[in-house]
Amino acid sequence: MAHSNWLYQTRDIMFQIKEWLGVEKLLSLDAYKDYYGMDDIDSFLDVNFKVCRDVMCPANKDADEPGAKFVGGNERAVVTPDSFKNVYKTVMDAELGPQFGYRGEGKIPLCWYAPILEMQSAASPSIVMFWCLTQGAITVLHEFATQKQQDLFIPKLRTGEWGGTMGLTEPGAGSEVGAVQSKAFPTDTPGKYKLTGTKCFISSGDHDLAENIIHLMLAKTPGAKEGTAGISLFIVPKFWVNDDGSLGAWNDVTTMGIEHKLGIHGSTTATLSMGENDNCYGWMVGEAEVKDGRGIGMKQMFAYMNEERLNTGLFSLGCIGAAYYAALDYTKLRVQSKHSTNPKGPSVRIIEHEDVRRMLLSQKAILEACRALIYRSYLYRDLAVDAATPEEREYYDDMFAINNPMCKAYTSDMARLATGDAIQCLGGYGFTEEYAPAELYRDVVIYGIWEGTNFIQAQDYTGRKFTMKDGAPFKKWVAQIDDFVAGKKTDEFAAEFAMMAEAMTAFKEIVSMNDAWTKGDKQMKQLFATRTLHAGARVYCGMLLLDQALLAAAKMKEKGAIDADFYKGKIATARFYVMNHVPDIFGYLKSMKFGDRSAIDIPEESFM
Repeated sequence: MAHSNWLYQTRDIMFQIKEWLGVEKLLSLDAYKDYYGMDDIDSFLDVNFKVCRDVMCPANKDADEPGAKFVGGNERAVVTPDSFKNVYKTVMDAELGPQFGYRGEGKIPLCWYAPILEMQSAASPSIVMFWCLTQGAITVLHEFATQKQQDLFIPKLRTGEWGGTMGLTEPGAGSEVGAVQSKAFPTDTPGKYKLTGTKCFISSGDHDLAENIIHLMLAKTPGAKEGTAGISLFIVPKFWVNDDGSLGAWNDVTTMGIEHKLGIHGSTTATLSMGENDNCYGWMVGEAEVKDGRGIGMKQMFAYMNEERLNTGLFSLGCIGAAYYAALDYTKLRVQSKHSTNPKGPSVRIIEHEDVRRMLLSQKAILEACRALIYRSYLYRDLAVDAATPEEREYYDDMFAINNPMCKAYTSDMARLATGDAIQCLGGYGFTEEYAPAELYRDVVIYGIWEGTNFIQAQDYTGRKFTMKDGAPFKKWVAQIDDFVAGKKTDEFAAEFAMMAEAMTAFKEIVSMNDAWTKGDKQMKQLFATRTLHAGARVYCGMLLLDQALLAAAKMKEKGAIDADFYKGKIATARFYVMNHVPDIFGYLKSMKFGDRSAIDIPEESFM
């Protein structure tokens, strides 16, 4: 049975957003100052919390079983549970869905969207997918579409009347995007194309929650170059959209089936066929033309993917939080075994046992570290567009670019660890579907796979991000950690700052080895790419949590006993993370120095 008991806590969310993140600078900028103040986030979060607690989380049991069902047919091939309809309508009416994708006048800060999506993901990892993909479609259309295309599609995508998808993956083209076989043939109408091809693993590819679905499909035109250079992006509605915005006939986009998956059962993962009846049409996004066989579809699609990679970090974060709070609740109630210091005394609640406390604090540290990483990165996204000067905008855009693969890969990797520890905290009951962690453990697995596998993120981090603009942004990224460690250390956290200083020395050595392998042994670079990304994430998150601990210590001096337990928790969490998660870096470095090639050198025949 999927979890339907809302246990989520928001105190750390409010601390990170209102006390630590520095949103005031953002709200003082021209794009926001006439629309929002700091107190406005309270109303957004309050409404969202109630929607998650009262509407989304109770419906989550339907998301796991029976989930979405494929019934076949051309126009309405997928049916969702009745409870989904109420959730979808409630979220749309409250403007807590794709409305955040709108980036025009009066836009809502994306860093405010972060806690909203986190809580929604915690309430129901499956259901939230039905509007997240729509937000991504809005982003692409706002940035690249013609004014006519924007006027035709964005308004109803914003309200949720229409849904949106990303059509990238094909049976023979997953991570190797350049291998797409879908074709787009020009018609007599400029910008209008006839499409053929098959797309698979399309999240929210078909459902009955919206009256239309607007697919953004990658395809190649006749004479297009091989690989990604020849790809273009097309707007392919499920039902044709007339020039006046009314719906026309079904557009020959056939749902062939939906996947039976390990987790997120309520999210429809569809296989779609375009042009089975030779009657599928779409519009090329924007006014771009394919010149010399070159399309700009990948550039356009990456605006979508970068957003969804960041969102995937939030999906992971919500599941980490839901599992942790379920484990915390259980361990406070479950009485089992004597305490180590009093073996003849009464049995105690298991939260009093040392190893259970270790697992709980590890989950709490992962939750708050990943939350800090992702919230900071969402703020960078806002500032990359709205900061006052071109230099500032470039800086924040660069910092976001470096952080994004960590947001996706590190957080989703940690989600598997944290939800596994939550199961362990519950013991045998954790292995049953009666409690939340079991479902969440199944759900989080996908986050390391879609939107570019975590190895692809590691390649991006150790390749493009290390070297973009001749390496200048990455040097600034490293320098901010160095400056923090050197400039903020205090006697109260002397041991933690000493650990961070040692870790930064090790990390820089890892980066140097990565650089050497780039010029020489590329296999070793690939072999240690994931661990290099984890090393970067650990020092960065260590900095963020220590920064929060310094603020918490100052708040305790300022407020005394008011909220002291929370601030003590912030300090303990930072210490645990720096002393228990950051030191993994030293193990990575030692293995790299040894030059361990066992995974490369083992004969294939020896995998038995």
